[in-house]
Amino acid sequence: MRSRVLVALALGSLIGSGPRLSAQAAMEHWVGTWATAPLSSPSQPTTDQAQTGLGAAPTVFNNQTLRQIVHTSLGGDRVRVTLTNTFGTRPLVVGGAQIALRDKGSAIVAGSGRVLTFGGAPTATIPPGAVLVSDGVNLTVPSLGDVAVDLYIPGDTSSPSPLTSHGGARQTNYISSTGSHLGSTDLPGAKTTPSWFFLSRLEVVAPERTGAIVMLGDSITDGFNSTPDTNNRWPDHLAKRVMAAGGGIGVLNLGIDGNRVLADGAGVSALARFDRDVLAQPGVTHVFVLEGINDLGIGALFMDGPRPTTAQLIAGHRQLIARAHSRGLKILGATLLPYEGTSFPGYWTAEGEAIRKAFNEWMRTSKEYDGIIDFDAVMRDPDQPTKMLAKFDSGDHLHPSDAGYQAMASAFDLALVKEGLKPGSNGR
Repeated sequence: MRSRVLVALALGSLIGSGPRLSAQAAMEHWVGTWATAPLSSPSQPTTDQAQTGLGAAPTVFNNQTLRQIVHTSLGGDRVRVTLTNTFGTRPLVVGGAQIALRDKGSAIVAGSGRVLTFGGAPTATIPPGAVLVSDGVNLTVPSLGDVAVDLYIPGDTSSPSPLTSHGGARQTNYISSTGSHLGSTDLPGAKTTPSWFFLSRLEVVAPERTGAIVMLGDSITDGFNSTPDTNNRWPDHLAKRVMAAGGGIGVLNLGIDGNRVLADGAGVSALARFDRDVLAQPGVTHVFVLEGINDLGIGALFMDGPRPTTAQLIAGHRQLIARAHSRGLKILGATLLPYEGTSFPGYWTAEGEAIRKAFNEWMRTSKEYDGIIDFDAVMRDPDQPTKMLAKFDSGDHLHPSDAGYQAMASAFDLALVKEGLKPGSNGR
């Protein structure tokens, strides 16, 4: 009889703890404050790289600590991260993780470090193709502030399994000397890398009405030719405007250099990655799409298929609209920027320009998107409307400069997301 009572008490204790934990989790409204789109990078040189020496050298980790810097949009007092092995073909062992406020360079603010756990465990293994969400920790992060995420990778990643990364970070990140250096104020033997590895999202607990806008795009959204380490991508400038207006909505940059709507290439197509990069974002309420210029130019440049017709490009965008609306999201779009004279040989053609013009006219007149921003009108030279205005041109006549990216953000009508802009809701 006594044993039955003890078992009942033990079960009652376990059962009693469950609802309390569940109730706390249910009360936490998680929203993305930073995100990046995962890409596949080789862990070994390709045959072409080995023979010619061309191409970026693959990064390999072996018993090292990565310190990766991300810039928040929303602030909050409780945070968690999402790690990814999306493109890996072998399990990825994470020997430990921490999060802290960044000081400068590779240094973190002393005393700000928090150990990250995964289902209560300090280590974890991410299966091939999977993601891993950490447990939440208490850490007050500011809006528009830098956070450092440490990952200890105890194994050797030089196996043939691709590494999941984002190469167009425009942010210096750090790789330690041998060993676990989680939470060290200064990272020993720090070498630099311009990429993010295995890290796809930072989230904060936010008020219930707080949402997030996902910026789905190509290199123009990813910030190509913006000044590294200065957060001069146009979504960064938009985040500043949003926070100044009261916050209430996270700004998540899911741009990929060279990405296309209809075809794979630099990353899978926008149509193929929409569920993973848009719909899976916690708290997403809005989507903003600026894609299509690479559908016109890259296919002609690399001759990997025929250039899509205007009707085909529009059909691709209609699919994005339908999929967003099916999840109750508002979806916004933009006209394609002018690009005649681009320094990429063969990228601009008269045929591609005709499609761009017709596509932009559809964008302006169809009202199929819930709202649009006419970036073409903002960025074009009025005397040569097929070319970018010189003061906004980074020099390659395709990508804006820092000033151009700021002009794009300034042209964004905040009324399109006004329901998310609530005084006092932007966190710390």
